[in-house]
Amino acid sequence: MAEAVLSLGGNVGDVRATLARALEMLCEDGAVTLVARSSDYATPPWGDPDQPAFVNLCAIVATTLAPHDLLRRARAVETALGRDRGRERRWGPRPVDIDIVTYRDASGTDDAPGEVTLVTPDLALPHPRAAARAFVLVPLAEIAPDCLLGGTPVRDLVSRVDTRDITRLPSK
Repeated sequence: MAEAVLSLGGNVGDVRATLARALEMLCEDGAVTLVARSSDYATPPWGDPDQPAFVNLCAIVATTLAPHDLLRRARAVETALGRDRGRERRWGPRPVDIDIVTYRDASGTDDAPGEVTLVTPDLALPHPRAAARAFVLVPLAEIAPDCLLGGTPVRDLVSRVDTRDITRLPSK
């Protein structure tokens, strides 16, 4: 069994309901199991500021899926929930986005957690930009401050980014 950190976000439609449904769909058959889920956070748009604010969260999942299989599942969930990657502008509005932030295989120990490093045309692990994105780090620090991202604890990474515009949303 492997463990992965996922970052979910969106800014089109009833985003909080869509993100909750995305987690349900990811876990429907038992190949992915939710271990921990952050609160929802209102975050400013990243990359393309000409769009509505996003809602973001992080989840830790246990999975029997290999990294590319988990990516395929995430993309299938995105499509089922209305995302059309072929028609949207880069970093533009979307109902849901699911990124794999880190993936740890079962070969690790508490001292050496087995973080998978991978670079392919469709997947890079750990996520190459996650360590600079407050919308990933703040929710992840809520549920796993000691989680290593590229060898650095999330609690250290979050102290290096501007978090002023990140707001925890009340529970639904």
